Amino acid sequence: MQNGKTALVTGANKGIGFETAKQLASLGYNVYLGSRNKANGLKVIKELNKLGFTDVDILELDVTDKESIQSAKEELKTKIYHLDILINNAGISGIVSNPPSIDSMDNVRNVLETNFFGAVQVTQHFLELLKKSNAPRIVNVSSELGSLTLQSNPEWEFYPYKVFAYNTSKTALNSFTVMLAHEFKDTALKINSVAPGYTATDLTNFGGERTPDMGAKVIVKYATLDANGPTGKFFNEDGEVTW
Repeated sequence: MQNGKTALVTGANKGIGFETAKQLASLGYNVYLGSRNKANGLKVIKELNKLGFTDVDILELDVTDKESIQSAKEELKTKIYHLDILINNAGISGIVSNPPSIDSMDNVRNVLETNFFGAVQVTQHFLELLKKSNAPRIVNVSSELGSLTLQSNPEWEFYPYKVFAYNTSKTALNSFTVMLAHEFKDTALKINSVAPGYTATDLTNFGGERTPDMGAKVIVKYATLDANGPTGKFFNEDGEVTW
């Protein structure tokens, strides 16, 4: 059973999640890569091993499946005593072309199931292990598209990107950050929303200008805050983002 620094990254078998796991491993964390598909996760573990990272392991985890989350938690409890970092990174874009007046409820529910409800129930399950850490940290991977202030500003460069289901899911995730941070305000637990920026991954059809490692850096920054770091805030690479 590992007693060193530990981290769990959901949706870690590709893109920003993979780069986040790699950067945390380079900082000496024992990293568990949450992957819905175990085979895909094992391929990533082999890739990380070839790069010299040995303190990495796969955790089969579907954030939309309560039984899968429970099983993953029980498995992790056999390997570690405490969890220092939880990165709620797993996410989907859904159908991006439908305006709210015609978007299907199936699409909206599907996106929120992963991006919002998934993050909430993963957090609720793994809080048991996080509370055993001396300095627990949670990062909810969000997006500037979840900022109602920016979405209401016609001068913002991404103002036209009104992706109803996706944007709404990130706004809801930001609300969860605020609420959870308030609940644990008198403890060592710090929770923040972090926007990695418009990044070239399959989520954006590789249309983003930023690389996954660039996006991961800002996530890792707020996942490794010291005791004086903020909680209940929203950040990107340039600093605090307005809600």
